[in-house]
Amino acid sequence: MDMNLEIEKVKVENKAVLKNLMELYKYDFSEFDPEDVNEHGLYEYMYLDHYFTEENRFPFFIKVDGKYAGFALIREVEESNRTYYSMSEFFVMKKYRKSGVGKRAAFRLFCKFHGEWEVAEIEENIPAQAFWRKIISAYTNNEYREIKKESWDGPIQVFHSRGSI
Repeated sequence: MDMNLEIEKVKVENKAVLKNLMELYKYDFSEFDPEDVNEHGLYEYMYLDHYFTEENRFPFFIKVDGKYAGFALIREVEESNRTYYSMSEFFVMKKYRKSGVGKRAAFRLFCKFHGEWEVAEIEENIPAQAFWRKIISAYTNNEYREIKKESWDGPIQVFHSRGSI
């Protein structure tokens, strides 16, 4: 199945679309996260607005054949005299999973932001850990390391992005 994959920066006028996709993501994630919906029946991602007001945050849609298939939220983090990119949130809708969309999208995003990366998963999310270890291993030819931080409950893959693929 040959699919046209696009990575599209989210424009502020499309913030509502990202907000809607975020609800699907948060619902999907609810099996690992104790958070409940609010009085309006929504999860509401508390950092959404920051992606349109802070210059070190980068929101992207993942599209397949012109249709929304997911999103990625990337942050540039300055911490302890170093700067790295963080995959804050990454979502591919179920219909597009296991088709290579996630892998292709991740590779393109890694290539878009050259430098050091950290991709973290929560301890309970075993499927995400398996996905990211497989993707990052393929992307880096197994040239990554896994670390733990006191500030995070789960594994973190650390690697450098390379040029275009």
